[in-house]
Amino acid sequence: MSIFHLAFHVRDLDEARRFYGDVLGCAEGRSTDTWVDFDFFGHQISLHLGEPFATTRTGKVGDAMVPMPHFGLILELAPWQAMAARLQAAGTDFVLAPQVRFEGEPGEQWTMFFCDPFGNPIEVKGFKSLASVYAT
Repeated sequence: MSIFHLAFHVRDLDEARRFYGDVLGCAEGRSTDTWVDFDFFGHQISLHLGEPFATTRTGKVGDAMVPMPHFGLILELAPWQAMAARLQAAGTDFVLAPQVRFEGEPGEQWTMFFCDPFGNPIEVKGFKSLASVYAT
């Protein structure tokens, strides 16, 4: 098994802890006064103090233009639905609200796009079975 690692900038570690820890439900790992690690659903993200990376809405998803670059994860449907409910309860301003894509087709998936409090774009996809992630 491999674990993916991504390090990126945030402007405030306490606000990052609230969003990634409280809203997304990620367990906090090590930290210093300039960075904090989180278990991002089995992968490691390291949030460092600094200016977030620039993005542009150049990624076409259906009829919507979404921020590029972005990162995210793929969950099975039940945890995806639970995350969507937590984000909605937290008043998240979605770039792309939770919805199903490719319904009834191979690769049917639920997706949502949102940004963390610093503008870092995140996409979360949900599948009935992770075995269908690469279905064509």
